Amino acid sequence: MAGRRVRANPGEGPRLREEILQVAERMLVEAGTEDALTLRAVAERAGVTTPSVYRHFGSKDQLVEAVCLRAWDGLGSRIQEACARLTDPFIALGQCGRAYIRFALDNPVQYSVLMLRRADELSPASNAGFAYMVEAVGACVDNGVLRGDPRTLALGLWSAMHGCASLLITQPSLPWPDDLDEFVNNVVRMAGLGASVSTRLARTTVARSTAVAEGADQMAARMRGRK
Repeated sequence: MAGRRVRANPGEGPRLREEILQVAERMLVEAGTEDALTLRAVAERAGVTTPSVYRHFGSKDQLVEAVCLRAWDGLGSRIQEACARLTDPFIALGQCGRAYIRFALDNPVQYSVLMLRRADELSPASNAGFAYMVEAVGACVDNGVLRGDPRTLALGLWSAMHGCASLLITQPSLPWPDDLDEFVNNVVRMAGLGASVSTRLARTTVARSTAVAEGADQMAARMRGRK
């Protein structure tokens, strides 16, 4: 057990809150599960009393979410850095998707806690992730590369990114290729190109193999010719 702290002086509350979050984050990553993150255990590890933790976090759920949101706050910065200086919205959308998946893989415990359990209300993390995706998709709709409602399109593309990240985190025994970066790149590309084509087709269109193959060959040839 860590040594017991003296009572915080006036004005030290924010600093104590940050120290508690740092301790809780280490415990969460070490354990790999939120089960170990009780307020009493965090208090003991931080060297404070349990009521001191309660003054900043009214419940375990509040503490866990605050810990995970510390990592989630970095997602916006990653997306901004990945898309900086890009003028093509479609390329920027792809970078947004790659940054999202890489963030999840770099923070698997926090991502799992926030995004892989049922939530009756939309969490701040989900709100933030959705906002990033809607903004990127909206730019592509304005540009004409995608057609439709940005929010609906964003949900579809986010589902693809989340599915990729979730499988990589929860199913490590699947036959993943050695080059995960290239795998992620291909998943993002398939989702983006597929969305661009599908949003141009009527809902009643039946995509038959021959027509899909011929159309894909023609599109690929034109894209190669415009490098």
